[in-house]
Amino acid sequence: MQSEKTKKIIYWVLTSLVAFIFVGSAVGKFTANEEALKMASSFGIDATTNTFLGIVEIVCLLLFVIPRTGILGTLLLTAYMGGAIATHLEHGISIVAPCIIQSFLFAVAFYRFPDLRTKLLNSKS
Repeated sequence: MQSEKTKKIIYWVLTSLVAFIFVGSAVGKFTANEEALKMASSFGIDATTNTFLGIVEIVCLLLFVIPRTGILGTLLLTAYMGGAIATHLEHGISIVAPCIIQSFLFAVAFYRFPDLRTKLLNSKS
């Protein structure tokens, strides 16, 4: 059995790992470096839209990190990653990376939010 201190440490380490992934992605959109713009352009996304996507990512991430709004943030990040998966599929690019990120996001959400885990695993139709 884990102590409350251990649970809190795991909670924040997992949350930080998710934040690291999405902050890294958003920074690439904000810096508009040549490689990021080239990838966005291949998806039909211009620099302004790419920056807007970075803002959306950060807002969703902030909602995820704040414990009170964490479930809403989880749902929004999941939807965002669903869009990434659909975009990859549309352009014939491997969906492995966004699927791994989304799976990790689900795993972290299941750990962070026992209510969410209970509702999803014990729902009765």
